[in-house]
Amino acid sequence: MPTGDNHRSDDLMMQSPQCHPDSPSPGAPRPLPMSPREMRDRGWSEIDVVFVTGDAYVDHPSFAAAMLGRVLESAGFRVAVLAQPDWRSCRPWRRFGRPNLFFAVSTGNMDSLINHYTANRKVRNDDAYSPGGRIGRRPDRAALAYCHRAREAHRGVPVVAGGVEASLRRLAHYDYWSDTVRRSIVLDSKADLVVYGMGEDAILEIARRLADGQSPRDLRDMRGVAYAVGKSETPPSGDDVVVIPSYEDIKADKHAFAEATRLAHRETNPHNARTVVQYHADQAVVVNPPRLPASTEDMDRYYDLPFTRLPHPSYTEPIPAHAMIKDSVTILRGCFGGCTFCSITAHQGRIIQSRSKQSIVREVRRMVKDPDFSGVISDIGGPTANMYRMGCSRPEIERTCRRLSCVHPEICKLLDTDHTPLIDLMRTVRKQKGVASVFVASGVRMDLACRSPKYIRELAGHHVGGHLSVAPEHTDPATLNIMKKPPVASFERFAKAFEAESKKAGKKQYLAPYFIASHPGSDLAAMIDLAVYLKRSGCRPEQVQDFIPAPMDVATCMYYTGIDPFTKKPVPVARRLRDRRLQRALAQFFKPENYFLAREALLKAGRSDLIGYGADALILPKPPPGAGRAPRAPSAPARRSGSARTTPTGTGYRPHRKTARRRKRP
Repeated sequence: MPTGDNHRSDDLMMQSPQCHPDSPSPGAPRPLPMSPREMRDRGWSEIDVVFVTGDAYVDHPSFAAAMLGRVLESAGFRVAVLAQPDWRSCRPWRRFGRPNLFFAVSTGNMDSLINHYTANRKVRNDDAYSPGGRIGRRPDRAALAYCHRAREAHRGVPVVAGGVEASLRRLAHYDYWSDTVRRSIVLDSKADLVVYGMGEDAILEIARRLADGQSPRDLRDMRGVAYAVGKSETPPSGDDVVVIPSYEDIKADKHAFAEATRLAHRETNPHNARTVVQYHADQAVVVNPPRLPASTEDMDRYYDLPFTRLPHPSYTEPIPAHAMIKDSVTILRGCFGGCTFCSITAHQGRIIQSRSKQSIVREVRRMVKDPDFSGVISDIGGPTANMYRMGCSRPEIERTCRRLSCVHPEICKLLDTDHTPLIDLMRTVRKQKGVASVFVASGVRMDLACRSPKYIRELAGHHVGGHLSVAPEHTDPATLNIMKKPPVASFERFAKAFEAESKKAGKKQYLAPYFIASHPGSDLAAMIDLAVYLKRSGCRPEQVQDFIPAPMDVATCMYYTGIDPFTKKPVPVARRLRDRRLQRALAQFFKPENYFLAREALLKAGRSDLIGYGADALILPKPPPGAGRAPRAPSAPARRSGSARTTPTGTGYRPHRKTARRRKRP
């Protein structure tokens, strides 16, 4: 729980307001207030919006609290930030008094459960979004706890939930950490509205309409929101409404779950999406169509707002996530890749939203003025580095299209894949005075890059710091097809071109490929195929991600149901912890500590021919030094249900009550 050990008190800040080494200089933008004293220093006696966040407050455009708070501030609203409050009491929610308009609730840049637990449901050792990387500063399912405390603190004040956690749980969903199907967060949080997707335009509209005297019920006509309808109300109906299988149906029938997933994902294009209704017993959750994508002018307006780009001065320990992104520049949002394991499309949309070159250059020039700027821009990109200004060349067709991916099974012939605007931008940024290097750390979509040899030349010649991370994800054709990723030949073409351009530039540079183990569709045979490929190519990946079934993802539906929701065909799934460990060991067969697991996997798959001294052999007949003892297969489940050490628990409405301990919560 938050203890306040690394957060200064108001009195201490009053005694030495300039003691923080990163305090902004006079005339620089001030961070949004995090204390009543800061509120009074601005001459405010009351607050319009209290923004509750599960992250530490960093006034950088990559952090939601900063971006949304600055958008509201620019429109004249008084905003305070309640960062990582102690959720065991509603007292922190009363810190600024009763807000005039609403509580805005977000768990932060990450889902709280993904933030807390590994793919094997083990507690993580650190939290990049907390001071000092400390864990335990936010609860599991933080959106629920934060909304409940807001209700408890000030009855009658509207509560609006948003961010990744709320966005991806807007409908009934499979929850990996409890291994259950859970109700929509709209119902469980008791929020008046849940905003899904990117929230700048939505939160501003909510603030303005509430300030004009409208009620939360009046805001149900907004795009990009979800809300609950009680049994005494009638949900929307008509040709522009699609009713998906109910919570009760999808909980009882996996085929119904798959169908609900299919129907929901068909309504993601904001130009043709219909309202989605899902019943939960005698209530219904209504999800309005997504908001229209932000224009270039909108994006420029957001990112041109004044940010200190620093953690709030009250923090005495560094915040790891800030160190990673402080010198990065976001140039776009959205992704039209539609990868089934990725939440970006579901949250940011598949229509690319790009900033203008002028706005990006203005941000770079502001960075250069910072005396602590090293001259190195750590990343210039977004969800995907090389989709800048790309999109459908036929807007009239885009408005009717329901494809989930513009690049799978092949790149759409109507997709404009011109890299020229991006190349021009990269050249302009690296020529700015005070900029020594501009790196690309965001993922590069390799099949798109192969269409532009000039881009690969530019990338290899100027924007790689020794290693470039890429994500082929797998080698098995069936698994890649399920992922909606291109064949491994696309990776090979890119690798060959990148190596050639690196040599021309006189640089020794390497690709760092990224792979996923235990993804739906991947069985032991598929992972052995990957391992043999890695052996033949001499590749030893350090980055192997165990598949994590995040809410609402198509791949999560496959993991839970064993069904492809679009083809309705069965999909092999590794659900047991032991099976998942075997797959990961095969992807890193070369590590001594994986020897016995890799051996077990090969024997189980009938591939003892890969144990030996041959060219394709993955492991030797005898264990190498460092292999340790052969592990015994567990006779009981690897994770006991209800284990407090490995299983997340529900927070409840008032967890301090004795009854909360008796009630069994997933």
